[in-house]
Amino acid sequence: MDFTAVVIWLLVAALLLIVARMSIRIVRQYEQGVLFRLGRVIGVRMPGLRFIIPVIDRLQLVSLRIVTMPIQSQGIITQDNVSVDISAVAYYRVIDAVKSVVAIENVAAAINQIAQTTLRKVVGRHSLDQTLSETERINSDIREILDALTLEWGVEVTLVELKDIQLPESMKRAMARQAEAEREKRAKIIAAEGESIAAAALGEASDIMMAHPLALQLRNLQSLVEIAVDKNSTVVFPAPLMSTIGELSAFLARETKAAQATVAAPAQPAVPTPVAATVPSPIPAAPSKVA
Repeated sequence: MDFTAVVIWLLVAALLLIVARMSIRIVRQYEQGVLFRLGRVIGVRMPGLRFIIPVIDRLQLVSLRIVTMPIQSQGIITQDNVSVDISAVAYYRVIDAVKSVVAIENVAAAINQIAQTTLRKVVGRHSLDQTLSETERINSDIREILDALTLEWGVEVTLVELKDIQLPESMKRAMARQAEAEREKRAKIIAAEGESIAAAALGEASDIMMAHPLALQLRNLQSLVEIAVDKNSTVVFPAPLMSTIGELSAFLARETKAAQATVAAPAQPAVPTPVAATVPSPIPAAPSKVA
């Protein structure tokens, strides 16, 4: 075999390898292959080893995994004329490989653009308070609108979430003042409710003390004990205690006066007896001696 034959055989082998390489395609588990033959869609090739006709066939691989697509920040004016910057994130996946290739040229760019316009449209129908408090509803509305538009492209939007809401500084200060005023309002209401409950409890306690006077004295003594714990040199007596001491002093004075009157008064009236008058006899003078 001469040198020319060897070269020919090598060229044939190389050509066969190139043809084999062009004929073999591997479709991975998370992909589907859309087969085009002379420009027409023949069908979908499932994961595995697939063979195509070189030059005539073209197999385009389509990923079926969920794609995370950030939606860049959008300057939006809410229904109550407040300018906010909102960014979001969307998750979508291809459910029809043929439609995603045939119906639209670049499905990722199309979904990104339609998501931005939908975000502006939906948020613009809500006020600022609704945008901040009803994010779940806004997310659901955006997802439903995107689903209705992208199903024709063979794409399903699985989730849309508002990621960040930027407010103007003046609006932040106003909201901070509003929150502070709301907290002060709640604090005053709670304090008033506490005073009302305390007043009711004090009223019940006063009724009990009126029925049991000794309870007030015991309470006053307890107050003195609590004051004495701090080792104060000055003791302040409550006015009710002073009046109680005065009443007790008056009561003791009355009791003492009544006891003295009882001792001084005779038990039975005495019968007067006649007393004979006696005249004392003169004392005889002592005899004197005369020298």
